[in-house]
Amino acid sequence: MPESAVKTPLVSGPDYTELFEGLAAEFLSGKTLDLAWRRAQLKAVQRMMRDSEADLFAALKSDLGKSAQEAFVTETSYVSADAAYSGRKLNRWTRRRRVSTPIIGQPGRSWVQPEPLGTVLVIGAWNYPVQLTLSGMSAAIAAGNCVVIKPSELAPATSALLAKLVPQYLDDDCVKVIEGAVTETTALLDLPFDHILYTGGGTVGRIVMAAAAKHLTPVTLELGGKSPCVVLSDADLEATAKRIAWGKFTNAGQTCIAPDYILADADTEALLLPLLEKSIREMFGDDPQKSDSYGRMINERHFERVSAFIDCGYTVIGGQTDAAEKYIAPTVLTDVKPGSAIMKEEIFGPVLPIVRAENLEDAIAQIRGGDKPLAAYLFTSNKRAERKFLEQVSCGSACVNDVMMFMAVHDLPFGGVGASGMGAYSGQRGFETFSHMKAVMKRGWWPDLELRYAPHSEKKLKILRKLR
Repeated sequence: MPESAVKTPLVSGPDYTELFEGLAAEFLSGKTLDLAWRRAQLKAVQRMMRDSEADLFAALKSDLGKSAQEAFVTETSYVSADAAYSGRKLNRWTRRRRVSTPIIGQPGRSWVQPEPLGTVLVIGAWNYPVQLTLSGMSAAIAAGNCVVIKPSELAPATSALLAKLVPQYLDDDCVKVIEGAVTETTALLDLPFDHILYTGGGTVGRIVMAAAAKHLTPVTLELGGKSPCVVLSDADLEATAKRIAWGKFTNAGQTCIAPDYILADADTEALLLPLLEKSIREMFGDDPQKSDSYGRMINERHFERVSAFIDCGYTVIGGQTDAAEKYIAPTVLTDVKPGSAIMKEEIFGPVLPIVRAENLEDAIAQIRGGDKPLAAYLFTSNKRAERKFLEQVSCGSACVNDVMMFMAVHDLPFGGVGASGMGAYSGQRGFETFSHMKAVMKRGWWPDLELRYAPHSEKKLKILRKLR
């Protein structure tokens, strides 16, 4: 995912020490341990999404050109459903988890007891500025933490609205919003948070991780990458084209798990291209620039970066741009070489290259030749091909015969691997990310076996060997 909150080496900023100490004091008071408090906050998130829907839609339209339906599906309803799901599962997630105790530990009982970490920093991203900020916040609250959220300054309308709404709906003593850019983010990273969740690009991810290392703060990094989409000849190509087009051109391609490029053989490519063109026309009309359903690039810098990629291949669909509107048409390229500029970084825009792969083995080899992606997609009707792909392609998440839909399954962890990130959240995994899973053992008083105590002897050792 292209870079977010920080773009230069860290510099000094405002002092948030007092704010941080206030949150730490609230946490130590035990307020956030109360499950009723956690549920109340999660319900408040749902009310905020419902009551402020029109304002959120307007902010997302201003920042990214999102339609109301796209904003609802990918932002507000996702956040609301995520918070509701966590609220329903809190009793089960917070329960002690019994584990077996060996003979040597008898009489005794052992269990894992979840406990909150303390104060969590969530650094949101601009491409889904509601979802990627508030879903992390909700997971941290569900685990019983105080939270500081830092919305992306690259989505200014949404950032300002979140700064206004969050204190109105959530406990302002325990949940804070800090707006700003490099200076403010730097100042926050100087504080000894108990966990940091950052969504953005790898360059800034390294900066966040280095800053966290000073305090031995654990981090969860959601970093994106080039998510491949392999299309085999036995796939239902009409459904394949429609699903790929939806996944690639939603939010004008500014989605960390969007299909970044297609791998297919020549015959499959020839059949797929007219179906992609048809799907784009059905979704956005003959002129997507006039469609209320099609978004815009976040700013001029990203518009210029993505526009330059169009020259990396032969344009068979789209290719039109309008700098004044930050508009790039849904674009498909062929004759794209693996070593071209568009294949060296995450595209993060509405340009879809098709790269030639003679067969599944060739496609897998090309994928494995690069960094491990955040997501990987395969379209096929062949079970053996499916197994081979899932066994040999390492990625954060995988989907067979669709794209991005694993995000609808709250119990699936969402996270990267290798260069695409570390750690995960969503559903129970999010609760556990922001919890310490404390190991506990309770012993009985009697009998207290003398075997473990000195003086040691061959007889005791012989008995201990049998007990193991």
